[in-house]
Amino acid sequence: MRITVRIGLLFALIWITLKMIFLWGEFFKYDIVPAVMLNMLCLLLAVAVGLYLHKKEEKEYGNALNDIKNGLSAAMPYALVVGVFIYFYYSKIDPDYNAHQIADAKYEIQKLVDNPETLAEVKASNEEFEVKTKEEIYDELVKGPESFYNPTSTMTISLLAMLLLGTLNSIFVTVIYRKTIFRNT
Repeated sequence: MRITVRIGLLFALIWITLKMIFLWGEFFKYDIVPAVMLNMLCLLLAVAVGLYLHKKEEKEYGNALNDIKNGLSAAMPYALVVGVFIYFYYSKIDPDYNAHQIADAKYEIQKLVDNPETLAEVKASNEEFEVKTKEEIYDELVKGPESFYNPTSTMTISLLAMLLLGTLNSIFVTVIYRKTIFRNT
């Protein structure tokens, strides 16, 4: 197995371990921002460390496109492993998070439709809502959070974001390494 793939898998396991520590320690229970930031950091480190170790092993001169490809070979396994973990995390390990987010969204939507002024604004903003009752509008508005906060959509959005971020990280790390560390190679 290539060093870049191993590094990608190593950093994926590091992030999974940290996410489980957050769960078991009940740190940041309903705050997802620290876990997302750690995810971004681990992805960046997977690309940077993987590409660095690959360049140190490399015997002959490589071009920038090969370096980007090698950076992506660390990012892709990371994204796949973390994406699959995210699906199982939100469907089996901690389904309460999604239930909590949906309950919060329903509460906010209920407050919105109970207020006559905001209900009038909602009706004015969407032609479809002009002839609907308050309950029908509530039912329509609740469909958004219910479809957003399910494990499949969370995994899909996470995978897309990590693939995009992995590509950008590979490009930027390649440029930085070629300008600073590996000038002569």
